[in-house]
Order: sequence, then C-alpha cells, then structure tokens
Amino acid sequence: MRNLSGNQIREDFLRFFEGKGHRRVHSSSLVPANDPTLLFTNAGMNQFKDVFLGAETRDYTRAASSQKCVRAGGKHNDLENVGFTRRHHTFFEMLGNFSFGDYFKRDAIAYAWELLTSPDWYGIDPSKLYVTIFEGTDTVPRDTEAENFWIATGVPKDRIFTMGMKDNFWQMGDTGPCGPCSEIFYDLGIEAAEEPGVDKPFPQDDQRYMEIWNLVFMQFDRSSDGVLTPLPKPSIDTGMGLERIACVLQGKLSNYESDLFTPLIAAAQKLTGFSSNLSIDQLALSDEKGAASLRIIADHARAATFLISDGVLPSNEGRGYVLRKILRRGIRHGRLLGQEKPFMHEMVLAVRDEMKAAYPELIDSAERVAKIVLAEEQQFARTLELGLKNMTEETLRDGAKSFSLYETFGMPLDFMVDAARDAGIEFDLSGFERAKEEEQARARASWKGGNQKSAAPVYRELPKTDFEGYTALRVDGAKVLALVKDGLGVQQLNPGESGEAVLDATSFYADSGGQVGDVGWLYSADHNSVVADVLGCKKPVQGVFAHQIVAKQPLAVGDTVDTVVNGEVRNAVMRNHTGTHLLHAALRQVLGTHVKQAGSLNDPNRLRFDFSHFAGVADEELAEVESIVNAQVLANTPVETLVDVPIDQAIHDLGATALFGEKYGDLVRVVRIGGFSTELCGGTHTAATGEIGLLKLVGESAVASGTRRIEAVTGTGSLGLFRRDADVARVASSMVGTGEVSADTLRSKLAAQEEEMKKLRRELEQMRMKSASAATAGAASSAVEVSGIKVLSQRVDALDKSQMRNLVDELRSKLGSGIVVLGAATPEAKATLIVGVTKDLTSKIQAGKLVGLLAAKVGGKGGGRPDLAEAGGPDASALDSALASAPEVIASLLA
Repeated sequence: MRNLSGNQIREDFLRFFEGKGHRRVHSSSLVPANDPTLLFTNAGMNQFKDVFLGAETRDYTRAASSQKCVRAGGKHNDLENVGFTRRHHTFFEMLGNFSFGDYFKRDAIAYAWELLTSPDWYGIDPSKLYVTIFEGTDTVPRDTEAENFWIATGVPKDRIFTMGMKDNFWQMGDTGPCGPCSEIFYDLGIEAAEEPGVDKPFPQDDQRYMEIWNLVFMQFDRSSDGVLTPLPKPSIDTGMGLERIACVLQGKLSNYESDLFTPLIAAAQKLTGFSSNLSIDQLALSDEKGAASLRIIADHARAATFLISDGVLPSNEGRGYVLRKILRRGIRHGRLLGQEKPFMHEMVLAVRDEMKAAYPELIDSAERVAKIVLAEEQQFARTLELGLKNMTEETLRDGAKSFSLYETFGMPLDFMVDAARDAGIEFDLSGFERAKEEEQARARASWKGGNQKSAAPVYRELPKTDFEGYTALRVDGAKVLALVKDGLGVQQLNPGESGEAVLDATSFYADSGGQVGDVGWLYSADHNSVVADVLGCKKPVQGVFAHQIVAKQPLAVGDTVDTVVNGEVRNAVMRNHTGTHLLHAALRQVLGTHVKQAGSLNDPNRLRFDFSHFAGVADEELAEVESIVNAQVLANTPVETLVDVPIDQAIHDLGATALFGEKYGDLVRVVRIGGFSTELCGGTHTAATGEIGLLKLVGESAVASGTRRIEAVTGTGSLGLFRRDADVARVASSMVGTGEVSADTLRSKLAAQEEEMKKLRRELEQMRMKSASAATAGAASSAVEVSGIKVLSQRVDALDKSQMRNLVDELRSKLGSGIVVLGAATPEAKATLIVGVTKDLTSKIQAGKLVGLLAAKVGGKGGGRPDLAEAGGPDASALDSALASAPEVIASLLA
C-alpha cells in the first residue's frame, strides 16, 4: 500500500479518472446553487443534481471531482459528534466519479477496484477489503448483477455481503431517480476494534471495518405510487471521503491522525497554549482531557474558513446561524483549554497554509475570513459576559430557561452543566433537550428553502431554448413549444390572459446573474401585429426560457412568432450591468482585494451592488471609486466577451473573478474590460465603456454584518439625478441669499443660518418660560387643599413638554409640599398632561396613577414615576374640565 499525502491522494484520484475519459470538474460552492432545499452542499452529486434529473445537459457524460462538503445543520448534522469520534467532521471533501447515462455497474466497479488495489495507484491489499450489495425486497430485486461484476473483478464471493434498504439503497427523494448501492469497507485491524482485543468478523464492528467508498447505481425511476421503472439511461454517482481514504493509506486508526488534520491540531495546541506530554499524532487519537478540544478546533476551523470564503457570514438564522454555532463551539473548546483571548482567527491562516494548493482562492480570501472570525470572537466574548450575568440557580434548574440562555446569549451547554455541578444543584438536562427539540422543529418549519417546490413538471421535458439575444434583439420564426398558466400547461392563451410562453428560440435575456430579464413583444408570423406583451423572462429549468406574457391575440402551442426585445430598456440594463463590473473592480482597487461581490441587481433604472467589507465606506473613498469608474468610462475601453472558455483557463490564466452564489459550467463566458476588469458573466454588456455615459453613486449602506451595498445610476439616469441636484442647489442658493451654488458655500451659509435659528429658538424658549413663570407667579397662593394636601392645577398652552417639566419642578419648590397638575393644548388640538408630586407625598399619591385617571378624561392614557408622570390624549376640548377635576380625583385616591 502506498503511503500518500492527502494532497497526493486527491490529485491521483482525479488523474485516474481523467485517464478513464472523465472531465475534471472543480468543487462547487458550499452554498448550493439553484437548490433551496439544501442548507449546505453535502455530497459530490449536488452540483450535478439537475443533470441526473434531466433538467440540464453538459458537453460531457463522465465527470470526477473533489467536492467541498459541510454536514452541520438540518437532516445531515454531525456537529455534536465531531472531535469525539474518529470519523465525524463538519467539513470534509468527497471524491467522486459520475456517469450521466454513459457507463454503468460493470465499469464503475472495475474502476473502483483498480484505483484502490493497483500498485500503480493506491495499492491497497485486496484481503483488507470487503464489499456489500443490496439484498433485495419484495418489490426491488437483489442486486445479483453487481455481485457478479465484483466476482469478475476478482473479489472473493465470501467477501461480498448483502445489506438492506437502509444501507444499500439510495433515492434522491420520495419520487425520482433511485437504485441500489455497493459499499467498499476497509479492515483497520483488531487494534481499531470497538471492544479492545475482541476479534469480530465483518460487518459486526463499525469501528474496525470502515466504509471508504459508496457506489450508487441509479437505475430506477420511482413514481408517486411507489412503482419502480427502469431508467432508459442509468447513471453512476460515487462518493469516497478524502479524510477516510487518507486515514487508510497513511496507516492510521483515526482520520484526525492523517496529515489533513495533524498540522491544524498542532496549530490549535500552540494558539491555545495547551500543554501535554503526548505527541501530535497521539493527541489526534487520544481520549485524554483536552485532546478532543484540539480536534474540534482543527475541524471547525476548516469548516468556518471555507464557509466564510464561500460567502456565508455569522448571523442568527439559516446558514449564518450554523456557521455561528460552529465558530462558537470552537471558541468554547479553546476556553476549556484555558485560552480566553481570540485565537480562532489565526486558525484560519493555518487552514489557508494547509489547503491553498488545492484551493488557491484561500490565498486571497483568508485575510478577510480572519477578520470576520475575529469580530465573531470579540462579540462572543461580550455575549458570554452578558450570559454569565443572567445565569442564576433558578435558570439552571429550569431546562426551558437554560435553553433560552443558550439561544439568546449563546451560553454553551457545558458551561451551564459545569456551573450547576459547582453550585451543587441538578441541571435540568431533559427540560433543556425538550426545549431544544421544539426549537429545532420550529427552525425546520421556518427554513425558507425547505418548502419551496422545484419547477413545474411541464418545463422539465422541454428542449432547451436557443438564445440568440447576445447578437440580436429580434428573432423571427420562433415556435411556441409550451404555454403555462397558473403552473399548468395549456394549449392556448386568449386575449387578456397572463401566462408563460416557452419558445424554441428567443432574443429575450432571462433573469440571471443579477440582470433582470428583457421586456418587449411577441409579433405574429406575418411580422405585423403584436400577439403578446412580454413583461419579463426567466429560466424555470436550466436552458428553458419562459417568457412572462399578456396575450393580445389568441396564442396557441405550435404557433410561430417573432421575438422583439425593447432595445431602449435593454440598453439601459446593459449600461448598468457594465457599470457594475467597473464598480466591482474600482472597489477592489480602493478598499482592497478582500472585496467580493455578494449580490447585485441590474435593471433599467439603477444598479445595486452588494459586497464584502467590514465598515462603512468613507465619503472620500466613494469619491475615489466614482472617479476611477468614470475615468474608465471616458477612456471608452472596448468590452470584450470571450465565449466557451474552459473554467480553469478563465480563472487561473485570465484571472477572471467568479461570483458568489453563481453556478458555472465547465465552459464559461468571460467579460473583459481592458486590463481593468475580468469576470465570469453570462449577461449582456455595452460594446465599450463610453456607452455608459456617466456613473453616479447615489447611496452606500449596510446590508448585514460584513456586507455593504452601493447603489448607482448610469446614462440618462445620471442626467436626471444631476438635474435634480442642480434644482436643489438653486433653491438652496436662493434661500440663503447667495448667487454661489458650490457645496462649500452653501454648507457654510446653511450652517450659519442653522446656528442663528438655534440661537433664536433658545431665546424664544427663555421668553416662553419667563412668561409662564410670570403667569404662575402667584399660582401657589391659588392652590386648593384636599385632605390637607395643596393641589395646584394650571393650563399652560404656550409650553412644550420639556418646558412643562421645568415648570412643574419650579412650582413644586414653591409649594414645598403638594401636587402640581399642568395641562397644555398642542397645535394639533391634542392634550398634554404632566403631574408632579413632592417626595414626601408619594406614599399617599403616585403621579403615575393620578395622570392616568386625568388622561382618560381627554381620551388618552399615560404613566411614569411616583413623583413625575406624563400623559396625552386626542381631545384638547376636554382639557379644562380634566384640570378642574384634579382635586376631586385626588380626593378619591386618598379615600
């Protein structure tokens, strides 16, 4: 058996299958594209799902990949086991080979056995391997075919075992593609046995016999009534965990002992300051206290680094919430090792150093990722500080309350269990778990992707639409392939009816890549009359263009129409889309290469660009970005589009930027603007930057933690904005009395006038207070007595609330001991009441109760402190009677 590094194992796998005619396909993002039902990419086949379903075709029928995967949320959740078992991970790499209707069982089995056992490749001793096949059921036959192929390959029959539906039958969902599996297991030896020294035969020891490769044979289509029909083109989907095969080839018992983890465990030990007499290899396997924490930190650092690099940010919902849990679990285990200062952000750099050969994008993203992790570490430290203040004995005894602490403050369960033990009380673990299960059920129900349906079946069987809109705004003689109304196929749309039309060819661009779909018209076959208005265009299934239409004439399946795009709207969209590319490049120049696009919208009226950045962009930086963009516009640089470029060449040779959340094939379009900007993009663009006219930034704001948004206009939109700004400047200039319209002059004039206004307002307030004080100078003598308590009520319409409060304090001082009730009518005919009670009387009369009773008389309510309270009501006409009733109301409260 060859002792290979993790990097070499990955490369040999891909090279082996390239030699068997497979296309090497890059790992897709951990954020699944076009699959709202998945929280994270969790298998190699995810990026090929539409191919297996027949909704997408590619220019190859064989593929091999090493896919980044995360299993830490939803159905596939390994989080709590990570670090405490030999094989569980949050982040892992899945090596896979795939056949889309090409080869089937015979070749899949032969390829797997050759790669594993050939001395030229992995060189594993065949006597250490076992194979399983599907045993069959009453409705699904035993997979004897696979068994015969294994025997023909050289596997002894006594090493082939049958398994049931749970282990050896795979299905994508309740309906659709499914089929039996064959799994390959490796015998790690008796030293790996779950019971030390107990020699159990296969398959009775899960620790000793490790599954290393699963071959899925997609050969049936399951209908809604459970009937299995053989697929016309059966396919292959296999998966082999890189971490597991590395464990095998490097002669280890645990995945954590492989070179994929030991450098990270060493980094974790150094950064946490954890001391141990054990070597790194021993810590990777040991049950010694602290060893599991090091493994958890190593694993979670990998997951967090790749998730953030792929665009996920810590938050309190969805993917961001799972990322936050992973980070905080890693931080908590650092604290268990004695490290209370931030350290996880430095683990990001360790992950980069180990993984950059296979994932060179980490070289650019690691610094940005580290900053995000550091911010999360600092926030969690504050969270723990707050949580500890709220962790009482009562909380620890009540599982629901302790779970609330866990959810609200992120207080780790271990912390609470330890605190309860230290306090000598029993922690309510069952109540905690019950509350956790209820919350998980709510979370599953609220996961917005979970209930989304895939495209209507009517679209799935349709051929791809021939898109000719890159070079033409009009396509004549397009055939109507399907009409859809309310999700169902119809044969005809009548005048006035809305629906969707799928054509065999079109000039209409469909919503994608942040660019909105085209609008325009469908013309009759005689080219003279409008058959339908096109309000937009989308792709419900990859390659199928659905035109959102309102029929003007009867339109039937099989009709021939001309597609005519509104050129004015298309040009406006193109100006904004090309402007977005320039903006992206300029932001990276000014703010740094950590800037990554996080979303965009290009419609006819504006462009919106979301990007990764940690702070608000300063006015000076925005001005610099705007200047750089418009310099490119004035240069009138040609916009070059390269078609059908291999994705490897586009990214590595041309330096093209790939955008987060987008799904790319193996051949891509590259939009290049001189040496200034190069991006993968399927959108439509101007021929040269000068066609943009001018780009004007109109706003910058925060979208989420670590994500900013810029909005801008181009072309005639810029002209309209400049005209509006000029009008505002002229009006402002006339108001401040100067012919100058420069911003500095206006700013200076307006600041001076504002200062003058503040001065006048202060003087007016002083005059009002003097007037009110004068009017109430003798008011104290007019106070009435209620049960020996002096009561003074007065109407003071000229004062606002602040002035009324000051007057209450003044009158209370004059009374010495008593109650003051002031009322005022606002210009809107509403009533304001303020009650003040001297401190010596608050045990008898509370201002809050009194003002509430008086407020009811003006149709309102209020409250406040025992010595001062406020209220309001909509009926100022009842204010005098409310004030007059104050003595009576006080008497009732004293009774």
